[in-house]
Amino acid sequence: MRILVCGGAGYIGSNMTAMLAVEEHDPVVYDNLSKGHKAAIAGCEFVKGDLADYKLLVKTLKKYKIEAVCHFAALIEVGESVQAPLEYYHNNVSCTQILLSAMEAAGVEKFIFSSSAAVYGMPRQVPITEDSPTAPINPYGQTKWAVERMCHFQSRTGKLRYASLRYFNACGAGNNCTLGEDHRPESHLIPLTIAAAMGKSDAIRIYGTDYPTPDGTCIRDYIHIEDLCRAHLLALNKLEQSRELVYNLGNGKGYSVKEVIETVKKVSGKDFKVVESDRRPGDAPILTSDAAKAMNELGWRPEFPDLEKIVESAWKWHTEHPDGYPD
Repeated sequence: MRILVCGGAGYIGSNMTAMLAVEEHDPVVYDNLSKGHKAAIAGCEFVKGDLADYKLLVKTLKKYKIEAVCHFAALIEVGESVQAPLEYYHNNVSCTQILLSAMEAAGVEKFIFSSSAAVYGMPRQVPITEDSPTAPINPYGQTKWAVERMCHFQSRTGKLRYASLRYFNACGAGNNCTLGEDHRPESHLIPLTIAAAMGKSDAIRIYGTDYPTPDGTCIRDYIHIEDLCRAHLLALNKLEQSRELVYNLGNGKGYSVKEVIETVKKVSGKDFKVVESDRRPGDAPILTSDAAKAMNELGWRPEFPDLEKIVESAWKWHTEHPDGYPD
């Protein structure tokens, strides 16, 4: 299948592009390179463009005879979204509307949307199911939920088949550990902890040690990037028979901040400074997924559920790319 990967130069997008190629699909990357890295793309067509460019999108969809679109081109920083909500609504909602309009004009129906567990806000119960109330508490989560609703109503017109995949914490390195995380600035726990182990930062900081969890630190659900991408392939196949799909993607098991730090120490063989700070506003004590629906309906199973294996892949990538991707 000929697939347009929007944001295909980013962390998840580049791993998805590589997996599509391995599975003998024909990916075309569409990215403005504002956050992604050209060095993360290899062996496929590349179009440098912005999602706000409706004419270029239509031209690209028609030129390459695109049959499906995977959309990873979102801004993802929760804190930044609070400081710049209009930028997030423009990029994540308005530009997605332009993309969907271009797809409609080009007659492309299949759409895989990179959503987020942030649509649930502060859940009343964990693990979180797809039926849990959606109550996002920040602009980032609100923009993901707004796009999900837009897709829902567009699907009712008969012009869109979509899967909304609600990620928990994507991590690790994929494609034989050749494609890893290189966010600038970085805000994710595993790469930040690895940076401390590599001596690239003076310490790793824990925000809150008095949560109602076994070791007092927040617990999160970490999913290996290749498990995440594999679920996209299965969802894409299921869109042949379905018009609307919504799935949680996570391991269903949580690890605490302290467990992540200790695992990085074990894998790296390095010790480093850990600084304990006050809680951050808006951090839930526990966020874990119930991904039974994806398992039952897609036949999906995480192949890398173990935190140590996830960290090993990330450590390998970061130590082999100490400065990240070349500019």
